Amino acid sequence: MQSNKLVMITLDGCRYDTAVEELGFLGHLVEKGQAARYQVLSELPSNSRPMYQVLLTGTPPYKSGIVSNLSVRLSGQESLFHRVREAGGVTAAAAYYWVSELYQHAPFSFQKDRIQHNSELPIQHGIFYFEDQYPDSHVFAEANYLLENYQPDFLYIHSMNIDDTGHKFTADSKEYRAAVDKADLILAECLPAWIRAGYQVIVTSDHGMDEFGHHGGTRTGVRQVPLFIISDKVVPQIVEEQIPELMVAPLACHLMNIESTRDMERLEFPGLRTSSESI
Repeated sequence: MQSNKLVMITLDGCRYDTAVEELGFLGHLVEKGQAARYQVLSELPSNSRPMYQVLLTGTPPYKSGIVSNLSVRLSGQESLFHRVREAGGVTAAAAYYWVSELYQHAPFSFQKDRIQHNSELPIQHGIFYFEDQYPDSHVFAEANYLLENYQPDFLYIHSMNIDDTGHKFTADSKEYRAAVDKADLILAECLPAWIRAGYQVIVTSDHGMDEFGHHGGTRTGVRQVPLFIISDKVVPQIVEEQIPELMVAPLACHLMNIESTRDMERLEFPGLRTSSESI
């Protein structure tokens, strides 16, 4: 029987080519026919807060009004969290505090908003960090706590160390590659148990990083990001066709068997299995 539960992971600042070369565990799953790999073209501007909004609502910045990292306010669009909660599901997130500011409270209170449990909010169970160097290992440990204790139908995980390292050392550095490799080690420890627990998995990024330690513009290294999918609803393969980042949110709705929002574009995604093809 197919699962509708989903873990969605954003490795902030992880560019496509480095992901292909350094995410060895995910590459192993692709090689053995357990996962699919796609290349995604991020929206513009290729900065974090606007791209979080793109990934979680499927709306471009000019429509959402979340146009820069300085857009500190609640989103005006329905997110994946809203849709899952409205469908009667449970939502959770272990993420950077900007995610809380988009869908929970704005501005974020470091004293009050780090841990949130409220069934009336879009993210019903949330653990939010507020320092870019906060260890990815801690973020995934907190995500595992949420998964084991609340069995969410949608769990969003957002880690920051790859982006933080890229800004400090650039995408051409051994430090940046090491940060991507460390994320892979964490994924290798977490994903098998989550898959056994019945979760589908999406691993992607908001934007990439360039050789100057920057992102935000139009250069290839900052716009091309990875998308790995582990799901019975998607054919395990490498797809060379570039996917618009606006397709990630409607894809997540499809995997969770919930209706897309009216702001999302129609899902056009290669490799989706039909009901008769499902395994």
